[in-house]
Amino acid sequence: MSLLPEPELDGPESALPGRRLSELAEQAVRCTAACCGAGATVADSGGEQPGAVTHPDLAGLVSVQLRSGVGPIPAARERGAPVDSGDLLRDERWPEYRAMALDSGVRASVTLPFQRSGLTVTLTLFSFRPGTLDGARHGPVRALGDLATAGLVRDRRYRAALSEVDQLGEALRTRPVVDQACGIVMHVLGCGAEEAFDVLRRVSQGSNRRVAEVAAGLVRTRGRGVERELEGLAAG
Repeated sequence: MSLLPEPELDGPESALPGRRLSELAEQAVRCTAACCGAGATVADSGGEQPGAVTHPDLAGLVSVQLRSGVGPIPAARERGAPVDSGDLLRDERWPEYRAMALDSGVRASVTLPFQRSGLTVTLTLFSFRPGTLDGARHGPVRALGDLATAGLVRDRRYRAALSEVDQLGEALRTRPVVDQACGIVMHVLGCGAEEAFDVLRRVSQGSNRRVAEVAAGLVRTRGRGVERELEGLAAG
């Protein structure tokens, strides 16, 4: 289950972070003996992103660490290496996490970090029995984590490419009206194209509107009534 809802994206390559993390956690449980549940998180330079757990009772164990910055997940992120606790009944490193884990019946956990291209994914395995996850860090969950992290990086790059395409498309659609507006400014001020575009840009910044919106307004009025304003901007 995902800890936080996310908006839907279209396209087969745009799997959401929460969806990939859910799949990672579920697959990790299936291939790890004595594992009673798992949780996965992802963070980048922009902060924490939605995470996922295989059972609702485990959501608190993940959330308390992200909120306090104390626990196996923050420790694994900082070290860049797995952090485990063979028996939380005897491990007193993280009091709040430990108390919540024991209250849920969790006696052991291991957290594996996966870092790539500015993303840090963590996969935490939980067990009701102490000393049962000692070999988990060397098992198939490592390959699963690597694959999930690579997928998340690919998804992020795909979304960035889509955004760039949208921006280029918008620029192409608005270019004719911007050119017309520059022509009006050039006619009113008797200036060159570069100076005319600079005037549009300054109007955009001063009015908190996009250059395309400013240009469309000029084209609609054919520049009438704004001669003094344009001259003032050019003089400034």
